[in-house]
Amino acid sequence: MQMTPMIESFVMHFGEMGSRWGFNRTVGQMYALLVISEAPLSANQIAEALSVSRGNVSMGLKELQSWQLIKQHHIAGDRKEYYQSAGTIWEMANKVFEERRKREMDPTLSLLRGIILENPDSPEEVYAQQLSLIHISEPTRPRLI
Repeated sequence: MQMTPMIESFVMHFGEMGSRWGFNRTVGQMYALLVISEAPLSANQIAEALSVSRGNVSMGLKELQSWQLIKQHHIAGDRKEYYQSAGTIWEMANKVFEERRKREMDPTLSLLRGIILENPDSPEEVYAQQLSLIHISEPTRPRLI
């Protein structure tokens, strides 16, 4: 795949954003390339377009699959595996938020729940339990009109 300046700008931007979303720059670039590509791409095509190693692409594809952001596509008569985006950019954002919640927030909330169940030994621990209870309560969401 030949990247035009416009496509390259999009791919580079996603690389920068990927590092903010919880995966590395190359993985973000790979995802962008799959989003913007009309046809599914093979790992070799991705490696060539981004000028990265085939091994790096393989690891990135596994990460994108673990985030459920891409899906495999098979072409009849071709033994290669091809990949394409599993949805829109908005669906990707929701999946990233959900996965980050599972990986980052859920363990923290579990720890806070455990703190609440323990018997406090000091006024400081009582205070910590009270704060933990506040933090694990469901946040109130503003109503949209």
